[in-house]
Amino acid sequence: MNTAPNTSAPRRRSWLVALPLIAFAGLAALFWFKLGSGDPSRIPSALIGRPAPQTTLPPVDGLTSNGAAVPGLDPAAFKGQVSIVNVWASWCVPCHDEAPLLVDLAKDKRIRVLGINYKDAPDNARRFLGRYGNPFAAVGADGNGRASIEWGVYGVPETFIVGRDGAIAYKLVGPITPDNIDRVLRTEIGKALKAGT
Repeated sequence: MNTAPNTSAPRRRSWLVALPLIAFAGLAALFWFKLGSGDPSRIPSALIGRPAPQTTLPPVDGLTSNGAAVPGLDPAAFKGQVSIVNVWASWCVPCHDEAPLLVDLAKDKRIRVLGINYKDAPDNARRFLGRYGNPFAAVGADGNGRASIEWGVYGVPETFIVGRDGAIAYKLVGPITPDNIDRVLRTEIGKALKAGT
């Protein structure tokens, strides 16, 4: 009589236990490569070609420039001139990196640079702009984030180009960088300036 233990059952069970782990690792690798290989600034926006949101935002409390109060965001500001709308916050690390580039961009007198200050304390917003300089002709305080939702913001920073007709012409997801300011943003600004002439 053969009394040798049957070892095939435990092996089969250990393989079945490992199968979900292998499947999870495969899916995780697939998501990693698919999400990591994409350019987040290329996320499409349903708002491209549509009028900019008509949300009026109050000014950042106590924010001044050259002794005058900086106004809040008025949707009427989008008509007649190409506008750059930057959604930012003092607590946003990439916003600190892009701030000097925005100050430089604001020197272009063919465009108007406007800001939406996202879920920020007025003191912190004023300190942030005092540190880097204020590129904004107007800054709207979006304390609860509702206006940014209307703009379709995924997260700060994001930058929009609004054409002379008041329609959103382009959306840059993520920070303005030395690499994309000329290659992408200034190119799209040029297109918006030509479209309005």
